[in-house]
Amino acid sequence: DWSARDVQAWEYQPLGPFLSKNFATTISPWVVTPEALAPFRVPFERAADQPQPLPYLDSPANRAGGAFDIVLEVGLQTAAMREAGVPHQRLMQSNFRDSYWTVAQLITHHTIGGCNLGSGDLLGSGTQSGPGAGQGGSLLELSEGGRKPITLANGETRTFLLDGDSIELRAHCARPGARRIGFGRCEGHVLAAVMPA
Repeated sequence: DWSARDVQAWEYQPLGPFLSKNFATTISPWVVTPEALAPFRVPFERAADQPQPLPYLDSPANRAGGAFDIVLEVGLQTAAMREAGVPHQRLMQSNFRDSYWTVAQLITHHTIGGCNLGSGDLLGSGTQSGPGAGQGGSLLELSEGGRKPITLANGETRTFLLDGDSIELRAHCARPGARRIGFGRCEGHVLAAVMPA
């Protein structure tokens, strides 16, 4: 989903994200089944200095192979880049294996209180930031709260998205001995607000 981080910073205490996350979602054109992802399962690890999962969210199977090795990439194309025929410039690359929660933990926690899930329901995994430099999952992180603008190859800078900007999301799984699996390409454009007449 998309986030208006400036609004989110204001409203997240005490309510949590509300209006800052209710306006757009970009969904991959591909459905990738858990069976297709099986060769890309990897151990789930939580840093020792972080709170450990509660017992109902922990199991030997989840620790042994609850995470998925999915490479995630985000690219930005400004209006000027598009007019010049310049493709999206990669802003970050991270990996889903670094997620704070596994998919099984998200589903378990969501349903533990009796909330059911049905076919087609979507669960958000949260911002997919990585532990390293350049792996921030948002412009807010990548620009260190707007203090360090990101300079693009054409000289433009960004600390947040502007009208005309396009974001491209890509993901894939790959490892020796297994078929590469792509998740399709997702693209979203920031359009100018239209004021009623």
